Amino acid sequence: MSNTHRPSPAPQEHHDHDHEQGHNHAHAGERLGIAFWLIGAFTLVEAMGGWWSGSLTLLADAGHLFVDTLALALAYGAQRLAQRPASRQRSFGHSRAGVLAAFINSLVLLGIVAAIVIEAGFRLTDPHPIRAGIALAVATGGIAVNLVVAALLHGHHGDMNMRAAYLHVLSDLLGAAVAATAALIVMGTGWLAADAWLSLVVTALIARSAWPLLVHSAHVLQEGTPEGFDAERLAERIVHKVPGVLGVHHVHAWSLTPSQPLLTLHASLAEGADTGLVLAEIKAVVVSEFGIRHSTIQLEPSHCADPDHACA
Repeated sequence: MSNTHRPSPAPQEHHDHDHEQGHNHAHAGERLGIAFWLIGAFTLVEAMGGWWSGSLTLLADAGHLFVDTLALALAYGAQRLAQRPASRQRSFGHSRAGVLAAFINSLVLLGIVAAIVIEAGFRLTDPHPIRAGIALAVATGGIAVNLVVAALLHGHHGDMNMRAAYLHVLSDLLGAAVAATAALIVMGTGWLAADAWLSLVVTALIARSAWPLLVHSAHVLQEGTPEGFDAERLAERIVHKVPGVLGVHHVHAWSLTPSQPLLTLHASLAEGADTGLVLAEIKAVVVSEFGIRHSTIQLEPSHCADPDHACA
C-alpha cells in the first residue's frame, strides 16, 4: 500500500505540542497564584514582627515583600493574559504580556536596590536598637516561606515572566537571610550597623540579576533581532541553497517572545523559477538553519517590486 498519507500525523503533533504548551502555561499560572498568596500573607506577618521588635531591617524587608507581592500579582495577571487566544484586535494574542511584566518587574527590582542603598546609608549614620530575638524568629520564617515559593517557581526559566517572578523571590530570600544574619550578629556582638553593611551585599546580587533581565526584555519590546541572528548570513544561505533565488532583501527578524522568533523577507527570483518549490525550500532553510518557524516570504521577479529607495 502507498504511503501518500504519511504526513497526516503532523497536524496532530502540532495540536499535541500546542496542548502541552497550554498546559505548561496553565501550570505556571497556578504556581504564580500560590506564590502570590504565600508572599502576600507573610508580608503582613513580617510587618507586624518588624513593628513589634522595633527592627528597621524587618520593616524594610516587609516593604520589599509588599513590592514583590504586587510584582507577583502583575506576573500572575500577565500569565493569565498570555493564555487568551488571538482576537480581531490582537492577532498575536497576549503573548507579549509576560515580556512587558518582566520589563516592569526588573525596573521594580532596580528601584528596590536604590531604596536599600539609601536605607543602608541612614542606618550606618544612625543605628537603632532592635529586639534581635523576635527579629531572628520572623526572619527565619521568611527564609522558610521564600524557600517554598522558590521551589514552586523553579524550573520555568524559559518563560521570561516566570524568571522575573523567581528573581523577586530570590531577592526576598536574600533579604530574609540578611535580616536573620544581622539579628544573630546583634545578639552576639551588639554591632547594630551589621545589617546595613550586609544589605549592600544583597543589593549587588539583586542588581546583577535584574539588569540583564531589563536589557533583554527591553530588547524584545523594541523588536530587536533574536539572539545570534545574522540577516546577511541568512540571505547568503538562501541564495546558495535555493535554486532560482537571485537575491534576498528586506530581511526583518524580531521576537514575539524570547522563544517565538518571527521573520519577513523578500526574495528575487530568476525567470521561470517554480514559485511553489522556491517558497518551500526557503522555508526549509529558515527552519532548519535558523530555527524560525513563523516567517512571511514575498517572492518577486528579478527586480524589486517596491520603490527604488525602499529596495536599497
